[in-house]
Amino acid sequence: MRRPYAIQELRGLYAIWYRELLVFMREPSRLVGSIIQPLLWLVIFGTGLGSIIEPGAVSGANYQQFLFPGILVMTILFGSLYYGLYIILDKRIDFLKEVLVAPLHKSTMFFGKALGGSTDGLLQIGMLLILGQLFFGIHLTVASTVLTLFVVTLLLLGVTSLGLMIGSLMESPEGFGLISSFVIFPLFFLSGALFPLSNLPLWLKNIVVLNPVSYAVDALRTILLGITNYGLPFDLLVLLSFTVCTVSAGTWAFSRLKL
Repeated sequence: MRRPYAIQELRGLYAIWYRELLVFMREPSRLVGSIIQPLLWLVIFGTGLGSIIEPGAVSGANYQQFLFPGILVMTILFGSLYYGLYIILDKRIDFLKEVLVAPLHKSTMFFGKALGGSTDGLLQIGMLLILGQLFFGIHLTVASTVLTLFVVTLLLLGVTSLGLMIGSLMESPEGFGLISSFVIFPLFFLSGALFPLSNLPLWLKNIVVLNPVSYAVDALRTILLGITNYGLPFDLLVLLSFTVCTVSAGTWAFSRLKL
């Protein structure tokens, strides 16, 4: 008896998500590396730059605490955007051919991979939140944890979809690396992740306002530290719009994928 179409799509979605999760879990070095790098930023960069920042410049928090939401965003950007590289690698080992011949809609395949990459990132962020509470003075409640994970999930889906879109359009890892570098560094450095926005020149502040990742940083600072520039409702609206746009664009690019 043939399964209903919706159930078949859900089973396919689960299978693709589970495969991506297994690949991640079988490479513990990826998890360790993704934790070590942000900790180095917090300890070395946070301590060094924090020593020259005037007290009160970051609204009552010490600089490491101020930096912590930005480091969460950095972890998501550098991990999830480069997740699109696996599309190119899957092409080379012909795994993607096996997926594409399955009786599934391409949007289901894309969303399964996006969920897989987002789950990987969520595990990394969960560990960083625990370390932040233990060693960096980040105070979490049930409400702030739920809100933080919601913001993180939206950003993970958006950035992972962006990476998958780039990977779908690229033919080589070198091309992917070149294009993603032009995307990732402006998104990170022009998001206010590393510095307060109050003393920026107007032209630079206008660029930061146009960067959707700025609103993820601001949302996390609002939730974790009570520091905000735009207000949490507006942050969530912009972040949700960004995620919807990148998921839609990524689905379109994946539907045009040629092997």
